[in-house]
Amino acid sequence: MAKRDFYDVLGVSRDASDEEIKRAFRQRAKEFHPDANRDNPDAERRFKEASEAYDALKDPQKRAVYDRFGHEGMQAGMGGGGAGGGFGGFGATDFASAFSDVFDDLFGEGRGRGGGGMGGFGGGFARARGGDQTAKLSLTLEEAYAGVTKDLRVATLTVCELCHGTGGEGGSAPVACPTCKGSGRVRAQQGFFTIERPCPACGGRGQTIKNPCHGCGGQGRVRKERAISVQVPKGVEDGNRIRLTGEGDSGGPQGTPGDLYIFIAIEKHPIFQRDGMDLYCKVPISMVDAALGSEVEAPTIDGAMARVSIPAGAQNERRFRLRGKGMPTLRGERVGDMYIELEVETPVNLSSRQRELLEEFRREGRDGRNSPSAEGFLSRIRELWRKS
Repeated sequence: MAKRDFYDVLGVSRDASDEEIKRAFRQRAKEFHPDANRDNPDAERRFKEASEAYDALKDPQKRAVYDRFGHEGMQAGMGGGGAGGGFGGFGATDFASAFSDVFDDLFGEGRGRGGGGMGGFGGGFARARGGDQTAKLSLTLEEAYAGVTKDLRVATLTVCELCHGTGGEGGSAPVACPTCKGSGRVRAQQGFFTIERPCPACGGRGQTIKNPCHGCGGQGRVRKERAISVQVPKGVEDGNRIRLTGEGDSGGPQGTPGDLYIFIAIEKHPIFQRDGMDLYCKVPISMVDAALGSEVEAPTIDGAMARVSIPAGAQNERRFRLRGKGMPTLRGERVGDMYIELEVETPVNLSSRQRELLEEFRREGRDGRNSPSAEGFLSRIRELWRKS
């Protein structure tokens, strides 16, 4: 049976790019993979056919030979198929090497060749990045208003001083892993093809530690508490996060450190309540001062005192606005306002004379002119009764 044209097998044109060829093979491999087509006896043949086509077209030299001489040129270039037992001229070992990049995408390895270094060990693997850490920083409202520099103690992973991060006793260097011979990858036969996986003995590092350091247990890092100075800008709110780059866990001697995230917690204030940029302050005032009018003093967040004139007849919970006396925005471009809310206080512990005066006041005010809200409420009740 004559072989199909490799471009037709993958469904691409002859001027297709390398990425288009790879994408087409990935689609064919998923479609005809034998494990997903156990009831389709033709799937394995189609999968092998697509694999052979991809092997020829993914390599620039092989593709050039195929474009010029076709299948005959491919067979001649391989010594008449002498690779033995392979899929149309290449063996299982070559198959794993040729398709490891695609199989990583298909079957979830996602590591690539020579990837995934850990700790800080060498051996040609990717440098590790330390983990991120979090910490909580409590501030008073005054500190959030003005901004502050605070010292904070955090525990992070740092390079072991005894082994200098190598993980070996006395700073001895790691040795090549005997299982993978230092490659960090092992090959496993699955059905009719071979797949590379990270070495289970060394975790893909390609190196192992013969005599682990007694200080860090071979990890190369130890958890250590240290002091960090945190500059908090003015205007921060409860729940805001400050990122300190490079202040997280160490990534080892050759790695990069992670970051430290500081979460701000604003303590409850005994006087002020905050709502974004605005502040609210409840100020008690006597019934007499509210009735006759007066002046009250209220503290401001900057430590000063503000005087507010209260008009006669001010009611409970009436608010007075002080512009620009609130909290700044996080970047300090604007400042909120402060609101004073009156708490009209009912007098207690009356003397005989005070009680006598209040009784007289009550007799004089029975016409309702002094309590318009109460009189209006009673009027609405009488109107409701008449309608019913």
